[in-house]
Amino acid sequence: MDPLAHTLAGAALAETRLRDSTPLAAPALILGSNLPDIDAVTMLVDRDLALAVRRGWTHGVLAVAVLPVVLTLALLLLDRALARWRGQEPRARVGPLLGLSTLAVASHPALDWLNTYGVRFLMPFDNTWFYGDALFIVDPWVWLMLGAPVVLARSATLVGSAGWMLLGLATTSLVAGFEGLPFAPKLLWCTGVAAIVWLRLSGYLQQQIALLATLCISATGLFIAIMITGSQLAEWQVAKWQAERGDAPAEVMASPVPGNPLRRNIVVASGTRYRLLEVDWSSAEPVRITAPPVDWGGEGPIVQAALAAPHVRGLATWKRFPAYRVEETEEGHRVSIFDVRYAWRAGSGFGTAVVELDRDLRVLAR
Repeated sequence: MDPLAHTLAGAALAETRLRDSTPLAAPALILGSNLPDIDAVTMLVDRDLALAVRRGWTHGVLAVAVLPVVLTLALLLLDRALARWRGQEPRARVGPLLGLSTLAVASHPALDWLNTYGVRFLMPFDNTWFYGDALFIVDPWVWLMLGAPVVLARSATLVGSAGWMLLGLATTSLVAGFEGLPFAPKLLWCTGVAAIVWLRLSGYLQQQIALLATLCISATGLFIAIMITGSQLAEWQVAKWQAERGDAPAEVMASPVPGNPLRRNIVVASGTRYRLLEVDWSSAEPVRITAPPVDWGGEGPIVQAALAAPHVRGLATWKRFPAYRVEETEEGHRVSIFDVRYAWRAGSGFGTAVVELDRDLRVLAR
């Protein structure tokens, strides 16, 4: 999920009665919900390095055990420093602080699992990717539900109100710009934002923020469960649709789309090609073909040599529905690699790479 979703998850948890369990509870929940994304620094170094590292070590079982301890120690040191500066005794409690930090850190890979990108829960012991295929990486309904109690609780000052207003305008612009999103979800989003503004101005529920936060977190959990079920239903529908046409797919992925819970983009791995479909439950014909089939290309000796190239090791680890294009060149071979989850043809989209090989299948200098 995106950083805003993780931050709102931690902040919404903080607005429940968990905030009262110990001083610095809110920082533990908000920082902990973002802490596994320290691996995002690799995106500033190299794109392929990011594919190799992201959602791995800092999102696995070892990190869930270690990062909360690190965060708790840091917050305890902060509490001591603040107490010394104020001339008071430290107030933060170790047990509750560690528990909240663990909850927050664990929530991060759990939310990341919901995307088609995947997460490696068992790192560093096992490099296996796990996929929830339930939420688009940017989901406005998660923002809306988790953001409601946070906005109502944290907009008392002029600066706070201005900040939330700017965020509301930015997210509304983004939702309005989602390609292919029908008018109805856009109207529903604007209605939700207007409802939050009305609740803040009227003061209604202002004394029941903890209850509202609990209800919004529960509603988010229910929404996620519905989205997981929807993706599984879409996969079942497509498998049945394929079987009726005499084809038994090896694997089906139902990918959520931005803002529209009633649609899924579908990748079907079938034989030597991928079929690209769409499931739209608002349509009279819910399953339809959206693009020509994509040939897999096979993993022969040339492709295997390309996958061993140092600059695509991350991509080779991360790929889920890979496709390859091999072209003859004067020097030898050009191998284009792409993942059909995000790129339907070579050279376009996220998760693509090109490897140049000589005639002896050695990688040419970039």
